[in-house]
Amino acid sequence: MQDNILLKSNNTKLGATPMDGHVNFTLSDRLRKSPYYEATLKAGAKTFTLYNHMIMPTSYEGAEADYWNLINNVTMWDVAAERQVEIIGGDAYKFVEYITSRDLSKLQIGQGKYALITDENGGIINDPIILKLAENHFWLSIADSDVLLWTRGLVCGLGWDVQISEPDVSPLAIQGPNHLPLMIDLFGDWVKDIKYFFFKEVELEGIPLIVQKSGWSKQGGFELYLRDGSKGQKLWDIVATAGKKYDIKPGTPNNIERVESGLFSWGNDMDINSNPLELPLANFCQLDKEADYLSRNALHRIRSEGITKKLVGLVVEGDAFIGGCASPWQVKSGNKICGKVTSAAYSPRLKINMAMATLDKGFNDIDSEVEVETPWGKRLGKVSPIPFN
Repeated sequence: MQDNILLKSNNTKLGATPMDGHVNFTLSDRLRKSPYYEATLKAGAKTFTLYNHMIMPTSYEGAEADYWNLINNVTMWDVAAERQVEIIGGDAYKFVEYITSRDLSKLQIGQGKYALITDENGGIINDPIILKLAENHFWLSIADSDVLLWTRGLVCGLGWDVQISEPDVSPLAIQGPNHLPLMIDLFGDWVKDIKYFFFKEVELEGIPLIVQKSGWSKQGGFELYLRDGSKGQKLWDIVATAGKKYDIKPGTPNNIERVESGLFSWGNDMDINSNPLELPLANFCQLDKEADYLSRNALHRIRSEGITKKLVGLVVEGDAFIGGCASPWQVKSGNKICGKVTSAAYSPRLKINMAMATLDKGFNDIDSEVEVETPWGKRLGKVSPIPFN
Protein backbone atom coordinates (compact mmCIF):
# COMPACT_ATOMS: atom_id res chain seq x y z
CA MET A 1 0.00 0.00 0.00
CA GLN A 2 1.32 3.43 -0.89
CA ASP A 3 0.75 6.71 0.94
CA ASN A 4 0.24 10.13 -0.54
CA ILE A 5 1.91 13.10 1.10
CA LEU A 6 1.79 16.80 0.39
CA LEU A 7 5.08 18.60 -0.11
CA LYS A 8 5.24 22.31 -0.78
CA SER A 9 7.73 24.97 -1.67
CA ASN A 10 8.38 27.50 1.07
CA ASN A 11 6.62 30.43 -0.60
CA THR A 12 3.20 28.81 -1.09
CA LYS A 13 0.19 28.50 1.19
CA LEU A 14 -1.52 25.47 2.62
CA GLY A 15 -4.60 24.53 0.69
CA ALA A 16 -3.27 25.83 -2.61
CA THR A 17 -3.79 23.92 -5.82
CA PRO A 18 -0.91 22.30 -7.74
CA MET A 19 -0.83 25.45 -9.89
CA ASP A 20 0.07 27.37 -6.71
CA GLY A 21 3.01 25.16 -5.85
CA HIS A 22 1.55 22.10 -4.08
CA VAL A 23 2.26 18.63 -5.40
CA ASN A 24 1.00 15.31 -4.08
CA PHE A 25 3.82 12.75 -3.98
CA THR A 26 3.21 9.02 -3.83
CA LEU A 27 5.59 7.48 -1.31
CA SER A 28 7.54 4.36 -2.18
CA ASP A 29 10.82 2.80 -1.11
CA ARG A 30 12.61 5.32 -3.34
CA LEU A 31 11.36 8.09 -1.04
CA ARG A 32 12.25 6.59 2.29
CA LYS A 33 10.42 7.26 5.54
CA SER A 34 12.35 8.06 8.69
CA PRO A 35 12.03 5.96 11.87
CA TYR A 36 10.21 8.98 13.33
CA TYR A 37 7.78 9.44 10.44
CA GLU A 38 4.60 8.28 12.18
CA ALA A 39 5.55 10.24 15.28
CA THR A 40 5.97 13.46 13.29
CA LEU A 41 2.53 13.02 11.74
CA LYS A 42 0.96 12.57 15.18
CA ALA A 43 2.87 15.63 16.38
CA GLY A 44 1.27 17.73 13.65
CA ALA A 45 3.86 18.01 10.88
CA LYS A 46 2.25 20.07 8.12
CA THR A 47 4.83 20.24 5.34
CA PHE A 48 7.72 18.10 4.16
CA THR A 49 10.61 18.21 1.74
CA LEU A 50 12.74 15.62 -0.02
CA TYR A 51 16.25 15.28 1.40
CA ASN A 52 18.74 12.50 0.63
CA HIS A 53 15.92 10.51 -1.01
CA MET A 54 13.88 10.72 2.21
CA ILE A 55 10.93 12.81 3.29
CA MET A 56 11.72 15.28 6.06
CA PRO A 57 9.33 17.56 7.98
CA THR A 58 9.78 21.29 7.38
CA SER A 59 7.10 22.85 9.59
CA TYR A 60 4.57 22.19 12.34
CA GLU A 61 2.90 25.42 13.45
CA GLY A 62 4.31 27.48 10.58
CA ALA A 63 7.73 28.99 9.91
CA GLU A 64 7.43 31.94 12.30
CA ALA A 65 5.80 30.04 15.16
CA ASP A 66 8.39 27.27 14.81
CA TYR A 67 11.10 29.96 14.83
CA TRP A 68 9.92 31.42 18.14
CA ASN A 69 9.66 27.94 19.67
CA LEU A 70 13.29 27.37 18.73
CA ILE A 71 14.50 30.81 19.80
CA ASN A 72 12.73 30.81 23.17
CA ASN A 73 12.44 27.23 24.28
CA VAL A 74 13.47 23.71 23.29
CA THR A 75 12.45 21.73 20.21
CA MET A 76 12.95 18.21 18.86
CA TRP A 77 13.57 17.55 15.17
CA ASP A 78 13.32 14.53 12.91
CA VAL A 79 16.56 14.89 10.91
CA ALA A 80 16.91 11.24 9.97
CA ALA A 81 17.43 12.44 6.40
CA GLU A 82 20.81 13.68 7.59
CA ARG A 83 22.29 10.36 6.49
CA GLN A 84 25.63 8.88 7.52
CA VAL A 85 28.28 7.59 5.14
CA GLU A 86 30.40 5.05 7.01
CA ILE A 87 34.07 4.74 6.06
CA ILE A 88 36.14 1.89 7.48
CA GLY A 89 39.32 0.03 6.51
CA GLY A 90 43.08 0.34 6.69
CA ASP A 91 43.08 3.46 4.48
CA ALA A 92 40.00 5.09 6.03
CA TYR A 93 41.89 7.98 7.65
CA LYS A 94 43.95 8.56 4.49
CA PHE A 95 40.70 8.67 2.50
CA VAL A 96 38.86 11.19 4.69
CA GLU A 97 41.91 13.46 4.57
CA TYR A 98 41.93 13.06 0.78
CA ILE A 99 38.37 14.29 0.22
CA THR A 100 38.64 17.56 2.17
CA SER A 101 40.97 20.53 2.57
CA ARG A 102 40.20 20.52 6.32
CA ASP A 103 43.19 19.33 8.35
CA LEU A 104 42.02 16.23 10.24
CA SER A 105 45.42 15.28 11.69
CA LYS A 106 44.34 16.27 15.22
CA LEU A 107 40.84 14.80 15.03
CA GLN A 108 40.31 12.65 18.12
CA ILE A 109 38.23 9.53 18.60
CA GLY A 110 34.92 10.85 19.89
CA GLN A 111 35.22 14.15 18.03
CA GLY A 112 33.61 15.58 14.91
CA LYS A 113 34.67 18.41 12.61
CA TYR A 114 32.77 20.43 10.02
CA ALA A 115 34.49 19.95 6.66
CA LEU A 116 33.84 20.83 3.02
CA ILE A 117 34.21 17.86 0.69
CA THR A 118 35.58 19.04 -2.65
CA ASP A 119 36.24 17.48 -6.05
CA GLU A 120 39.19 17.73 -8.44
CA ASN A 121 38.03 21.17 -9.59
CA GLY A 122 37.50 22.51 -6.07
CA GLY A 123 33.72 22.19 -6.37
CA ILE A 124 31.82 21.51 -3.16
CA ILE A 125 30.34 18.01 -3.11
CA ASN A 126 28.95 18.37 0.42
CA ASP A 127 29.65 19.95 3.81
CA PRO A 128 29.31 17.18 6.40
CA ILE A 129 30.38 16.75 9.96
CA ILE A 130 33.15 14.12 9.98
CA LEU A 131 32.93 11.93 13.10
CA LYS A 132 35.84 9.74 14.19
CA LEU A 133 34.55 6.60 15.91
CA ALA A 134 37.86 4.68 15.90
CA GLU A 135 41.30 4.89 14.31
CA ASN A 136 40.02 3.70 10.95
CA HIS A 137 36.28 4.21 11.39
CA PHE A 138 34.54 7.43 10.36
CA TRP A 139 31.08 8.76 9.60
CA LEU A 140 30.27 11.59 7.25
CA SER A 141 27.07 13.18 8.56
CA ILE A 142 25.93 14.64 5.26
CA ALA A 143 23.75 17.34 3.75
CA ASP A 144 21.56 16.65 0.72
CA SER A 145 23.70 15.10 -2.04
CA ASP A 146 24.75 11.64 -3.18
CA VAL A 147 27.97 11.45 -1.18
CA LEU A 148 27.64 7.68 -0.74
CA LEU A 149 27.83 7.09 -4.48
CA TRP A 150 30.56 9.70 -5.05
CA THR A 151 32.82 8.33 -2.32
CA ARG A 152 32.30 4.72 -3.41
CA GLY A 153 33.19 5.61 -6.99
CA LEU A 154 36.26 7.55 -5.86
CA VAL A 155 37.62 4.83 -3.61
CA CYS A 156 37.02 2.24 -6.34
CA GLY A 157 39.22 4.26 -8.69
CA LEU A 158 41.90 4.76 -6.03
CA GLY A 159 42.04 1.08 -5.15
CA TRP A 160 42.55 1.79 -1.45
CA ASP A 161 41.60 -0.46 1.48
CA VAL A 162 38.34 1.32 2.27
CA GLN A 163 34.78 0.03 2.64
CA ILE A 164 31.95 2.55 2.35
CA SER A 165 28.30 1.99 3.27
CA GLU A 166 25.24 3.67 4.77
CA PRO A 167 24.66 2.40 8.33
CA ASP A 168 21.34 2.20 10.15
CA VAL A 169 21.71 5.61 11.79
CA SER A 170 18.98 8.26 12.08
CA PRO A 171 19.61 11.51 13.98
CA LEU A 172 17.05 13.18 16.25
CA ALA A 173 17.99 16.76 17.18
CA ILE A 174 17.24 18.58 20.45
CA GLN A 175 17.71 22.32 19.84
CA GLY A 176 16.99 25.56 21.64
CA PRO A 177 18.32 27.60 24.57
CA ASN A 178 16.55 25.38 27.13
CA HIS A 179 18.00 22.13 25.79
CA LEU A 180 20.44 21.47 28.64
CA PRO A 181 18.08 20.65 31.54
CA LEU A 182 16.27 18.19 29.28
CA MET A 183 19.54 16.57 28.21
CA ILE A 184 20.63 16.28 31.86
CA ASP A 185 17.34 14.60 32.73
CA LEU A 186 17.82 12.14 29.86
CA PHE A 187 21.52 11.36 30.16
CA GLY A 188 23.02 12.85 33.33
CA ASP A 189 25.35 15.67 34.30
CA TRP A 190 28.15 14.56 31.95
CA VAL A 191 26.41 16.31 29.03
CA LYS A 192 27.28 19.67 30.62
CA ASP A 193 30.98 19.04 29.97
CA ILE A 194 30.87 17.78 26.37
CA LYS A 195 32.54 20.15 23.91
CA TYR A 196 31.04 21.25 20.61
CA PHE A 197 31.10 18.48 17.96
CA PHE A 198 32.40 15.93 20.48
CA PHE A 199 30.26 12.85 21.07
CA LYS A 200 29.77 9.81 23.24
CA GLU A 201 28.39 6.33 22.56
CA VAL A 202 25.60 5.54 25.05
CA GLU A 203 22.36 3.65 25.57
CA LEU A 204 19.04 5.16 26.65
CA GLU A 205 16.57 2.57 27.96
CA GLY A 206 18.19 -0.03 25.74
CA ILE A 207 18.35 2.22 22.67
CA PRO A 208 21.86 2.46 21.16
CA LEU A 209 22.85 6.08 20.47
CA ILE A 210 25.67 8.44 19.78
CA VAL A 211 25.08 11.75 21.57
CA GLN A 212 26.86 14.70 19.93
CA LYS A 213 26.82 18.37 20.88
CA SER A 214 25.78 19.77 17.50
CA GLY A 215 22.80 20.71 15.36
CA TRP A 216 21.77 23.00 12.51
CA SER A 217 20.95 26.03 14.62
CA LYS A 218 22.85 28.59 16.68
CA GLN A 219 20.53 28.14 19.67
CA GLY A 220 22.49 25.28 21.18
CA GLY A 221 21.67 21.61 21.41
CA PHE A 222 22.55 18.01 20.71
CA GLU A 223 21.92 15.37 18.09
CA LEU A 224 20.99 11.83 19.11
CA TYR A 225 22.22 9.43 16.44
CA LEU A 226 19.80 6.51 16.69
CA ARG A 227 21.63 3.28 15.77
CA ASP A 228 18.56 1.04 15.47
CA GLY A 229 15.77 2.33 13.23
CA SER A 230 13.24 -0.05 14.77
CA LYS A 231 13.39 2.02 17.96
CA GLY A 232 12.52 5.39 16.39
CA GLN A 233 9.05 5.68 17.91
CA LYS A 234 10.37 4.67 21.32
CA LEU A 235 13.13 7.30 21.24
CA TRP A 236 10.73 10.02 20.09
CA ASP A 237 8.31 9.17 22.90
CA ILE A 238 11.04 9.16 25.56
CA VAL A 239 12.30 12.59 24.52
CA ALA A 240 8.78 14.03 24.14
CA THR A 241 7.70 12.71 27.54
CA ALA A 242 10.82 13.97 29.33
CA GLY A 243 10.42 17.32 27.57
CA LYS A 244 6.88 18.00 28.72
CA LYS A 245 8.10 19.78 31.87
CA TYR A 246 10.08 22.12 29.59
CA ASP A 247 7.19 22.64 27.15
CA ILE A 248 9.10 20.96 24.35
CA LYS A 249 7.76 21.45 20.83
CA PRO A 250 8.30 19.48 17.63
CA GLY A 251 10.42 21.45 15.21
CA THR A 252 12.57 21.34 12.12
CA PRO A 253 15.63 23.06 10.68
CA ASN A 254 14.18 26.58 10.51
CA ASN A 255 14.93 28.75 7.49
CA ILE A 256 14.48 32.02 9.39
CA GLU A 257 16.85 31.04 12.19
CA ARG A 258 19.51 29.53 9.94
CA VAL A 259 19.62 32.57 7.61
CA GLU A 260 19.73 34.89 10.63
CA SER A 261 22.57 32.80 12.09
CA GLY A 262 24.53 32.55 8.85
CA LEU A 263 24.25 28.78 8.41
CA PHE A 264 24.75 27.83 4.76
CA SER A 265 22.66 25.23 2.96
CA TRP A 266 24.25 22.90 0.43
CA GLY A 267 22.21 22.98 -2.77
CA ASN A 268 21.12 26.56 -2.09
CA ASP A 269 24.08 28.67 -0.97
CA MET A 270 26.77 26.35 -2.32
CA ASP A 271 27.06 23.38 -4.64
CA ILE A 272 29.48 21.68 -7.02
CA ASN A 273 29.82 24.94 -8.95
CA SER A 274 31.02 26.77 -5.82
CA ASN A 275 34.41 26.56 -4.17
CA PRO A 276 35.37 27.02 -0.50
CA LEU A 277 37.23 30.29 -1.09
CA GLU A 278 33.98 31.96 -2.18
CA LEU A 279 32.44 31.32 1.24
CA PRO A 280 33.37 32.97 4.56
CA LEU A 281 34.64 29.63 5.87
CA ALA A 282 38.39 30.15 5.90
CA ASN A 283 38.72 28.58 9.37
CA PHE A 284 37.45 25.28 7.98
CA CYS A 285 39.94 25.04 5.09
CA GLN A 286 43.68 24.49 5.46
CA LEU A 287 44.86 24.56 1.87
CA ASP A 288 48.48 23.92 2.82
CA LYS A 289 47.86 20.97 5.12
CA GLU A 290 50.44 18.20 5.07
CA ALA A 291 48.12 15.39 3.95
CA ASP A 292 47.43 15.00 0.25
CA TYR A 293 43.92 15.89 -0.89
CA LEU A 294 41.99 15.72 -4.14
CA SER A 295 41.36 19.43 -4.71
CA ARG A 296 44.82 20.71 -3.68
CA ASN A 297 45.92 21.83 -7.17
CA ALA A 298 42.55 23.38 -8.01
CA LEU A 299 42.21 25.30 -4.75
CA HIS A 300 45.80 26.53 -4.88
CA ARG A 301 45.18 27.79 -8.41
CA ILE A 302 41.97 29.56 -7.36
CA ARG A 303 43.75 31.12 -4.39
CA SER A 304 46.55 32.35 -6.67
CA GLU A 305 44.24 33.75 -9.35
CA GLY A 306 41.73 35.20 -6.91
CA ILE A 307 38.00 34.51 -6.61
CA THR A 308 35.52 36.08 -9.00
CA LYS A 309 32.49 35.95 -6.70
CA LYS A 310 31.70 35.75 -2.99
CA LEU A 311 28.82 34.71 -0.75
CA VAL A 312 27.61 37.68 1.31
CA GLY A 313 24.62 38.85 3.28
CA LEU A 314 22.03 41.34 2.05
CA VAL A 315 19.55 43.43 3.98
CA VAL A 316 16.67 44.08 1.59
CA GLU A 317 14.21 46.97 1.87
CA GLY A 318 10.42 46.74 1.66
CA ASP A 319 7.60 44.75 3.17
CA ALA A 320 8.37 41.53 5.00
CA PHE A 321 9.24 38.57 2.79
CA ILE A 322 6.52 35.93 2.69
CA GLY A 323 8.29 32.60 2.88
CA GLY A 324 11.79 32.10 1.58
CA CYS A 325 13.62 31.82 -1.71
CA ALA A 326 12.35 28.76 -3.55
CA SER A 327 14.56 29.49 -6.56
CA PRO A 328 17.36 32.06 -7.08
CA TRP A 329 16.50 35.75 -7.44
CA GLN A 330 18.56 37.86 -9.81
CA VAL A 331 20.70 40.64 -8.38
CA LYS A 332 21.61 43.63 -10.56
CA SER A 333 23.64 46.80 -10.40
CA GLY A 334 22.28 49.19 -12.99
CA ASN A 335 21.32 46.91 -15.86
CA LYS A 336 24.11 44.44 -15.18
CA ILE A 337 23.37 41.08 -13.55
CA CYS A 338 25.95 40.76 -10.78
CA GLY A 339 24.76 37.76 -8.81
CA LYS A 340 21.87 35.87 -7.29
CA VAL A 341 20.06 35.52 -3.97
CA THR A 342 20.18 31.91 -2.81
CA SER A 343 18.38 32.09 0.56
CA ALA A 344 16.06 34.67 2.09
CA ALA A 345 13.79 35.21 5.07
CA TYR A 346 12.15 37.93 7.13
CA SER A 347 13.46 38.07 10.70
CA PRO A 348 10.59 38.80 13.12
CA ARG A 349 13.19 39.44 15.83
CA LEU A 350 15.45 41.84 13.90
CA LYS A 351 12.57 43.25 11.81
CA ILE A 352 14.57 43.02 8.57
CA ASN A 353 14.49 41.13 5.29
CA MET A 354 17.64 39.00 5.20
CA ALA A 355 19.21 37.26 2.24
CA MET A 356 22.30 35.33 1.31
CA ALA A 357 23.63 36.14 -2.13
CA THR A 358 26.56 35.18 -4.33
CA LEU A 359 27.80 38.44 -5.87
CA ASP A 360 30.50 39.10 -8.45
CA LYS A 361 33.75 40.84 -7.63
CA GLY A 362 33.25 44.60 -7.50
CA PHE A 363 29.73 44.33 -6.11
CA ASN A 364 30.23 42.39 -2.86
CA ASP A 365 31.92 44.90 -0.56
CA ILE A 366 30.14 45.62 2.73
CA ASP A 367 27.54 48.43 2.36
CA SER A 368 27.51 48.14 -1.45
CA GLU A 369 24.00 48.67 -2.82
CA VAL A 370 22.38 46.40 -5.39
CA GLU A 371 18.94 45.77 -6.83
CA VAL A 372 17.18 42.50 -5.99
CA GLU A 373 14.45 41.11 -8.24
CA THR A 374 12.14 39.54 -5.68
CA PRO A 375 8.77 37.87 -6.40
CA TRP A 376 7.22 41.10 -5.07
CA GLY A 377 9.13 43.42 -7.38
CA LYS A 378 12.53 45.12 -7.47
CA ARG A 379 13.98 46.11 -4.12
CA LEU A 380 17.13 47.81 -2.89
CA GLY A 381 19.58 45.60 -1.06
CA LYS A 382 22.69 46.51 0.95
CA VAL A 383 25.60 44.10 1.42
CA SER A 384 25.84 43.06 5.06
CA PRO A 385 28.08 40.85 7.20
CA ILE A 386 26.93 37.31 8.02
CA PRO A 387 25.51 36.40 10.53
CA PHE A 388 22.81 39.05 10.85
CA ASN A 389 22.40 40.73 14.22
